[in-house]
Amino acid sequence: MDTLWNSRKVVIVGAGAVGSTFAYALAQKGLADQIVLLDANSDFAEGQALDLAHGLPFYPSVQIRAGDKRDYADAQVIVVTAGAKQAPGESRLNLLQKNAAMIESIVDEIVAQKSQAVLLLASNPVDILTHVALKRSGWPKNRVIGSGTVLDSARFRYLISQHCKVDVGNVHAYILGEHGDSEVAAWSMTHVAGTSIDNYCPVCGKCKDWHGERERIAREVKESAYHIINYKGATYFGIGMSLARIVGTILQDQNSVLTVSTYLEGEYGLKDVCLSVPCIVGQSGIKRIVQTELASEEQAALERSAQILKDGIANLKQVLN
Repeated sequence: MDTLWNSRKVVIVGAGAVGSTFAYALAQKGLADQIVLLDANSDFAEGQALDLAHGLPFYPSVQIRAGDKRDYADAQVIVVTAGAKQAPGESRLNLLQKNAAMIESIVDEIVAQKSQAVLLLASNPVDILTHVALKRSGWPKNRVIGSGTVLDSARFRYLISQHCKVDVGNVHAYILGEHGDSEVAAWSMTHVAGTSIDNYCPVCGKCKDWHGERERIAREVKESAYHIINYKGATYFGIGMSLARIVGTILQDQNSVLTVSTYLEGEYGLKDVCLSVPCIVGQSGIKRIVQTELASEEQAALERSAQILKDGIANLKQVLN
C-alpha cells in the first residue's frame, strides 16, 4: 500500500536564498505543521533550519527541521528550489542540462519513497524543468506543477495598481506562457474593480497613451527580475511569497485561480508543453485548467512562447541523448 501524505507537511529541496525565504514566509502564515529542509549540503540545511526554528516563539505553531529523502514519503507538498546558477561564459543549454539531470535525480528519490505529494518546481528554467519532472515521475499531470508566472502575474497586478492608483486587491490580471522573455500579458483578461481594463481606462481618464502604457507595463514585468538581479544579485522575496501562496492554496484546498505551469493536452490549442495558464489549484494540485478565448494577438504570442519552450525541450533531449 502506498504511503499516505501528512496533510500539513511541506518538504523544501534546496535551502538557499529562495528555499529559506519560502520557508520563512510559510512559517509566518501558519499553514504547515511541519516544514522540512533538504539540501545537498546537509550542514547548510541544518544551519538554516536551526536559524528558522529559533523564531518559533514568534510564529504560529509549526515544526521546522532539516531532513532527508525519507521525508518525501508522507509529505503533502514537495517544493524544489534547488538549481545550479549560470557561470560566466556558460551557455543556457549547458545550465539547463545540469539542472535537468539534478531534477531527474531528485524525482527518482521522491518516486522511490512512494510519495503521494504534489510536486511543485521553482527551479529555472521552470517550465522546461516541470516538463522534465513530469515525464521522469510518470505521475498524473495535476500533481507535477511549476511556479510558472504566479510571481509575474503578481508583478503585473502591482504595476497596474500603481499606475491606476487602485488597491492591488481590486486588480485581476494574468501573465501567461513561459516564465521568461516570451511571457504574454493577457490584457483581454485584465479587470479593475470588476470592469475590463478596456472599459475602465476611458472612465479613469488617466492615460493619454494607454497603448504605450500597456507596452511599458508589460515590458517592466518582463524585465523585473533582471533589474532586481542587477541591483542586489538575486530575487527571493517575491518568489518566496509566491510559493507560500501556491502551497497555502494546496494545504487549505482553496480552489484558487493561479497561473502555475502545467502540461497542456490541447488546452489553448497547445499540446506536449508545460507553461502557465490560469488553473484552479487545490489539495490535489491542479483541479482544472481555466480556458478562455484570448485576443488574437495574445493567442499568437502564447503559441510563440510554447514553441520556444518546445525547442528548448528538443535541444535538451538532443544533448542528453
